[in-house]
Amino acid sequence: MTKIIKDIPLKTDEKNAYLRYLTTTDLPDILELQTIVYEALEDKKRLETLDESEFRTILEGEPLMVGIFHQDRLIAFRAFLNPAADEEGLGSDIGLTEEEFAEIIYSEISNVHPNYRGNHLQTQMGRFIMNQLDTSLFRYVLATVAPGNIPSMKDKFALGMRIYKVKEKYGGKLRYVYCNDLKLKEIRAENQTEINMNDIDGQEKLIEEGYIGVEMKKSDREWTITYQK
Repeated sequence: MTKIIKDIPLKTDEKNAYLRYLTTTDLPDILELQTIVYEALEDKKRLETLDESEFRTILEGEPLMVGIFHQDRLIAFRAFLNPAADEEGLGSDIGLTEEEFAEIIYSEISNVHPNYRGNHLQTQMGRFIMNQLDTSLFRYVLATVAPGNIPSMKDKFALGMRIYKVKEKYGGKLRYVYCNDLKLKEIRAENQTEINMNDIDGQEKLIEEGYIGVEMKKSDREWTITYQK
């Protein structure tokens, strides 16, 4: 078995879970968990699933995929991907140049078993992988999230990612394009505004004006995104 990296406390069980890197031998468990997560979603458009060959490509490359196990059962996984020339176009979506594509890494996919939600497992896995990244090689951590996928949006903001674009991806599915520039120092914003998350046109206009989405808040029953520039 691959070496256990760290213990992960769970709110719902006295026995800790544990995190370790995943390998191709874990593929059956990965695919099974992805199916469980996908079938539990009310809105299936929120998750862009990967097939076996795509998972295999990640697992056979650099060690960028981890899983969390509880009682030796895979309950969560997360994969980052070193893309070939920005293959999903996320870098070009936010205005990066071809020269910068080599510094891109994708936060590709994360799944958490429905029974283990609320333990912040997605973010814990993300922090672990990001802490292992060689920042001399990688500068831009990119990801896409469906508007309304609250857990994944919270996760991206928690990992220092910001909304730089909202557009259709993956055959017409609406997505936020998030980025964390690992070399960008905090800049004091001169302008700030909040906008309802459902107002996509308004957000597109703000982004065109140079704003980026920096956090999300719940106001009454609705979510708002704070944009700054």
